[in-house]
Amino acid sequence: MRRSWIIVLAILLIDQTLKFWIKTHMTIGQEFRLTDWFIIHFTENNGMAFGMEFGGQWGKLALSLFRIFAIAGIAWYIRNLRKQEAPTLAIVSFSFILAGAIGNMLDSAFYGMIFSESYGQVAGLFPENGGYAGFLQGKVVDMLYFPLWKGFLPEWIPFWGGDYFIFFRPVFNVADSAISIGVALLILFQRKIFRP
Repeated sequence: MRRSWIIVLAILLIDQTLKFWIKTHMTIGQEFRLTDWFIIHFTENNGMAFGMEFGGQWGKLALSLFRIFAIAGIAWYIRNLRKQEAPTLAIVSFSFILAGAIGNMLDSAFYGMIFSESYGQVAGLFPENGGYAGFLQGKVVDMLYFPLWKGFLPEWIPFWGGDYFIFFRPVFNVADSAISIGVALLILFQRKIFRP
C-alpha cells in the first residue's frame, strides 16, 4: 500500500505546486512558450473535461459529489488489489488515476475559497474579501498545451477538408495526465493486469 500512496502523493505534489504557481503568477489567457509545440497557457476549466459544463451550480455540485464517491471507490479498490496481491502494474495504474482524480477535486473543492479571481489580474491567495466561489464550486486550473501540428487539412478529407486544424488542441494539467497515463496502462497491459 505504501507504494501506491507514494505515487499518489508525488503526483499531487507536482500537480498542486504547478497549479499554485500558475494561479499566483499568471492571469487567465496568459502564456509563455517553452518551444513551438510546448506552451504553458493558463486557463480554467469550469466543468468537466475539455471545458464542458454540467447544469450550472447544481450540476457542478452533483459532479463534485460524484468525484468524491469515485475517489473513495478507487481508493477502496486499490486496497483490495493489495490484499489480493494483484500485479504491481494494476496498483500503479489505479494509483495514477486516483492521484489525478484527487488533484482535480482539490481545485473544485477549495480553489474558489482560497483564491481571488484570475481574470485581468494575478490571483491572490486567501483574499480579505474571500475567494471567488464557495466550497465545491471552484474551477480546475489547466496549463499544459501541446499544439504539435498546425495547418490546413487536405481537401480530400471528408467534412473537415480545407479547414484549419491544430493537433493537439486541449489544454490540460498534471492531474489529467495522470488519469490518462493510468487508463493507458490499463488498456495496453490489460492481459497482464487482469490475468485470471
